[in-house]
Amino acid sequence: MYRFLLTPRWWGINLFVVLAIPFCVFMGTWQLGRFEDRVQSHEQAEKQPDPSTRAAKPLDELLPVDKVTSGRPAMATGTYGDQFLVPGRELDDRQGFYVLNLLRTEGGKALPVVRGWLPGTASGARVPAAPQGVVTVTGDLQASENIHSDGVDTRGGLPEGQLGMISAAALVNLVDYDVYDAWVTLPEAEAGGTGGAMKPVPAAAPAGSGLDLKAFQNLGYTGEWFVFAGFVLFMWFRLVRREAEAVRDVALGLVPEAGPAGGRAGGEAGPEDSRPEAGPEGAGASEGGAAAQDLAGKTPETAQGS
Repeated sequence: MYRFLLTPRWWGINLFVVLAIPFCVFMGTWQLGRFEDRVQSHEQAEKQPDPSTRAAKPLDELLPVDKVTSGRPAMATGTYGDQFLVPGRELDDRQGFYVLNLLRTEGGKALPVVRGWLPGTASGARVPAAPQGVVTVTGDLQASENIHSDGVDTRGGLPEGQLGMISAAALVNLVDYDVYDAWVTLPEAEAGGTGGAMKPVPAAAPAGSGLDLKAFQNLGYTGEWFVFAGFVLFMWFRLVRREAEAVRDVALGLVPEAGPAGGRAGGEAGPEDSRPEAGPEGAGASEGGAAAQDLAGKTPETAQGS
């Protein structure tokens, strides 16, 4: 009954099922592992002390920025150079902008330093000037922003002196010197200008260190992949059962098999089958019948005369 499973069509179906189920299980397991990693990193972050309460270290000792060094106080010495305003940044449910200056260190590379936040729009804003001369700054270390970071402006076309994303990739086309792939935010406010005192920008938690929306998305994808695997197996069993029932019905005679072309299943004859054949023998039989009828209609005398 199940010999149909060896037909070319079913070989293709079976191959698809054999490949699809392990793939779905693998993807579900991988998504579950991503979720468990995020849970573990969240638990480790809660056990560790607040990074901002640790002793400050030189910037080069904390690079590259990772989940451990993100938020740690970093020290750097140099002179302030180019200044940029970062619009569209929210603080305390108010819209404003960051004031960012590049600190030219002794090694030649520049460190982006967010000196504070001011309310309002960045266009035409007057901000306090950066300190002059050689300074040593201590700020909370942050990883470069990307297109998925909060507040990032990826539309482009910003006025001169404004910056949409705090990253070395965004600054490389605006300055003619190297920039660190990191930035710091000052924990203490500086004196303000026309918009009032600048407020310090709090350090953000390192990406992927908490149970955010992405973590629960991984958990949801885990369930989806396992559901897909079960659905593939269910549909295979359903197709096999339907095909087996069709084969059984044919074997029991419940469904007539298709006969040869021009005929009927079961050898039934149609109306055209009762007609005499138009061959030589059929023609002779017709002529003999007609002659017999003529003789029967004549008298003996007439028959003799003829």
